[in-house]
Amino acid sequence: MATEISERIPQPLPPPPPTTTTTSQELPITNPTTIIPTKIPQKLTLIPLIFLIYFEVAGGPYGEEPAVKAAGPLYAILGFLIFPFIWSIPEALITAELAAAFPGNGGFVIWAERAFGPFFGSMMGSTKFLSGVINIASFPVLCVEYLQNLFPIFSSGLPRYVAISISTLLLSAFNYTGLTIVGYTAVGLGIISLAPFILMSLISIPKIRPNRWFSRGQIGVKKDWNLYLNNLFWNLNFWDTVSTMAGEVENPQKIFPLALFCAVIFTCFAYIIPLLAVTGSVSVDQNEWDTGFMANAARTISGNWLKIWIEIGSVLSAIGLFEAQLSSSAFQLLGMADLGFLPKFFSLRSKYFNTPWVGIVLSTAIALGVSYMDFTDIISSANFLYSLGMLLEFASFVWLRRKLPAIKRPFRVPMRMPGLVIMCLIPSGFLVLIMSIATRTVYLVSGLMFVGAIGWYFFIRFCKSKKLFVFNSGDDINVGDED
Repeated sequence: MATEISERIPQPLPPPPPTTTTTSQELPITNPTTIIPTKIPQKLTLIPLIFLIYFEVAGGPYGEEPAVKAAGPLYAILGFLIFPFIWSIPEALITAELAAAFPGNGGFVIWAERAFGPFFGSMMGSTKFLSGVINIASFPVLCVEYLQNLFPIFSSGLPRYVAISISTLLLSAFNYTGLTIVGYTAVGLGIISLAPFILMSLISIPKIRPNRWFSRGQIGVKKDWNLYLNNLFWNLNFWDTVSTMAGEVENPQKIFPLALFCAVIFTCFAYIIPLLAVTGSVSVDQNEWDTGFMANAARTISGNWLKIWIEIGSVLSAIGLFEAQLSSSAFQLLGMADLGFLPKFFSLRSKYFNTPWVGIVLSTAIALGVSYMDFTDIISSANFLYSLGMLLEFASFVWLRRKLPAIKRPFRVPMRMPGLVIMCLIPSGFLVLIMSIATRTVYLVSGLMFVGAIGWYFFIRFCKSKKLFVFNSGDDINVGDED
């Protein structure tokens, strides 16, 4: 009898399985914490990250035409062949090493702060953010410049400014939907916008005359080296901006270096192949090589259908460029808030999309404010501020190798210190050259912004001392581990 009782005592224990089953079925409805993961975007994976980097930098051959107008076919081709080795590859290597070693939102801001302290971290953040939002302002302008070929009403006056403003606001609203959506949208936009150039390049092969590639420019057309260098720089820089989203990438230590490697190759081919195709197959007045000429060349090579496709592709490319760089700017502000360089409310995220909405709103407002500027001035001002930030970034990279030699670096540029210094000095010399040939307008705009960045650092210090805003300590951000 006792044995039977003892065997029956554990019998009440089986009820937990039904309870567990019932709970698991009810959780998606009754427990909000289980609903959140289905609404919050997942981490970025390799393919979307490659296309985001592609749109951070290029977005296709749209906008490379002024290099031919400024210096002729030969120098344009040489520029897009050589410049990646002088600039793009070193910048991508530095980004790969530091983004993998410091995989947190904020990117280059973290690098400068860890290398030289809070002041330089703040200056890096301010100059890079301002250059980023100025660059963002250029994409709706570029989009409208292509659209005016289809709709001449957008060529000047109020319709042009209304079109730029509306497109900026609509694209910013889309960015609010989340980084994962933006990433996969970038994949689609990249494929569709690049496809007509692939077709054009293939169709042009029988018409190519290689001797045209060696033309150093039309007789009587003065070379504009300022436009030439700024165009190369604008088309092949901003490799490091994606680092501000490192905290949103799945396994960044492994994926970031691979994504950058793929994006460098992809981007360089996307520029040089269509350039060789058009310069070799189309002979026109050099002054016709304005932004948007690729569409006219497509009509000459194949017909009006390809021209329209490229013009539509230019709009899609501008959308991709805008979305990728707005995401970087917004997440940079979030990272700066995490580090304590900005008030804590800058790190606020959307409840449903997990996006840094404060950063999106501020970036959009500044981009709208500078969109009235001439397109060339927009590019030059962005380049000047970006150059200042890059000089600091190169110095941070070298100094971190010396200051923190034991930090875990999942990817490491395979050079010793002398090689690293040389690798950084060559593009630094180019940066100084870009800055030295800037116009007075660019000096004025960039100078005011640089002084403003210094003032902003001390203003934030004042706010902290008076406790006017709540700030994060910056201790919780992921900044790398020791080996």
